[in-house]
Amino acid sequence: MAAVARRLGVAPSTLRTWDRRYGLGPSRHTGGKHRRYCASDIGRLELMQRALLRGASTAEAARYALQQMPKSDGAAPETPAQPLPPPAEHLTAAQNGAAARRLRSAAVALDGRAVQQTLDDAIGGAGAIDAWDGVIAPVLEACGAGWPGAPAGVEVHALLTECVLAAIVRATPVLDHPRNQRPVLLSRVPGEQDPLPLHVLAAGLAVRRIGSQLFGLPLPGPALSAAVRRSSPAAVVLWSERAGNADPALFPEVSRGGLRSRLFAVGAGWRSPMLPERVELLSGLRTAADRIEYVLVGN
Repeated sequence: MAAVARRLGVAPSTLRTWDRRYGLGPSRHTGGKHRRYCASDIGRLELMQRALLRGASTAEAARYALQQMPKSDGAAPETPAQPLPPPAEHLTAAQNGAAARRLRSAAVALDGRAVQQTLDDAIGGAGAIDAWDGVIAPVLEACGAGWPGAPAGVEVHALLTECVLAAIVRATPVLDHPRNQRPVLLSRVPGEQDPLPLHVLAAGLAVRRIGSQLFGLPLPGPALSAAVRRSSPAAVVLWSERAGNADPALFPEVSRGGLRSRLFAVGAGWRSPMLPERVELLSGLRTAADRIEYVLVGN
């Protein structure tokens, strides 16, 4: 499974979710209970990936792959192959709400296993960015504010944060051959406390086979400038959620020495009038992933 995950540029947990939910798993049996992916299994997964890149939901992409390459064991639908239907770009509010309630209940109960399973299902079904926007971030925000009638304290928020980080890291494939020759450097600005949004962006880029270099700790200006000089990234992304932390002077500092890296400011802390001319302001994680992919490698 690990070799197939590397080939496709997805996490092994994503392959397990696709197998469990849609039957897109290995079909060749070896000794005992083990199964192995064959060429047709990988072909279906590649069809599914192409449908996902066209904007299909995970369920629609799986159905399309099984229709185009039916399984010989009869597991595939018997309906004739159909063109890929116009997809819905995001999960419905009802689906997000149900997943958020499950995540909230598991976190309040301090059931780490249930939290991890719920996170893996949400990320495997929708992708890291959509799962973050529709399920994870709202629950974290509510947890931080405190839930009426629920014993949500520091320990609940701590457990949830650690589980989210672990789930996002699991869902971030390690790329042998990224589409971009030079990485995207991702960093929080000094003073930003939450590392999770940048991990989500790194996961969203990795699924698109865009390689990045993520600094989990916020780097001060001189260290950030040194990192840019030494790695010569194709793009530099600075994340700021709070306006008080957003220092536009960081951008001229990281672009000293004639480096031609593209510069992006991402997060609610930035304001367009405050940014230098070369810096592009991106409103959210999905917009950032779309724009970075387009700028670096096109669609």
